[in-house]
Amino acid sequence: MGSDLRLLQLSDPHLFGAADGALRGIVTRRSLESVLQHARAKHWNAQAIMLTGDLVNDDAGGYSTLKELMGNLGKPLWCLPGNHDDPAVMREQLTDPPFIIGGHHDTGTWRVIMLDSCVPKKAHGRLSKEELKRLQGALASAGSRHVLIALHHHPIPMGSRWIDSVALKHPEELFAITDCFSCVRGIVWGHVHQSHDSRRKGVRLLATPSTCAQFLPGSEKFAVDPAPPAYRRLILRIDGTIDTEVVRVEVDAAHSAKRAAGA
Repeated sequence: MGSDLRLLQLSDPHLFGAADGALRGIVTRRSLESVLQHARAKHWNAQAIMLTGDLVNDDAGGYSTLKELMGNLGKPLWCLPGNHDDPAVMREQLTDPPFIIGGHHDTGTWRVIMLDSCVPKKAHGRLSKEELKRLQGALASAGSRHVLIALHHHPIPMGSRWIDSVALKHPEELFAITDCFSCVRGIVWGHVHQSHDSRRKGVRLLATPSTCAQFLPGSEKFAVDPAPPAYRRLILRIDGTIDTEVVRVEVDAAHSAKRAAGA
């Protein structure tokens, strides 16, 4: 119980079965490889990796790519589905360690709760009654542990009309529960392909960019941000504080040229 919990959050890799599958000009496999290479060189003391949705881009073959790239990293992979995932296929494909879908994880003084916010065949999210009940139970049984909650969809407005149209619906259902538990220290998500860091009632609210293409913050209509791929480093301290940063990863020249051509 006497050490900090170090995590990496990778989100929205949008993988394909084909090695050259691209999203908005970025070959997503190559982009994820660059992110993993950087993380292995700089922040590989993390105890686990959170994968917060859109693991594939509407292509079930992408799960094989994910297993190839991340199945032998030697770290637990805590996974959530996103709106571009097929949750049923995801559970069929990612059945074996190190992949763990959903649930909650206790390490030291922390509990990390992974919430499924997906609505089948919809871009927006919502927490089902069953998932809300599970959240309440996981918080009630956390004891003296601090809690970090992870989900795919954003529970607060991002100030971008188009992305906020596909946010978590009825986020008040989430906050009605978390507001009752002082152990909640942070909520982290993906989906928005951009960075965010704020506080609500003392709880840290964090959005993490994609390991591939980014969305332009504050845009009324859909727009791509030329910012590079990224991941989030988190240190969950024994005392309940959170140290975190978004780590940007510059890609190789060939990848940059491909990206620029397709943006």
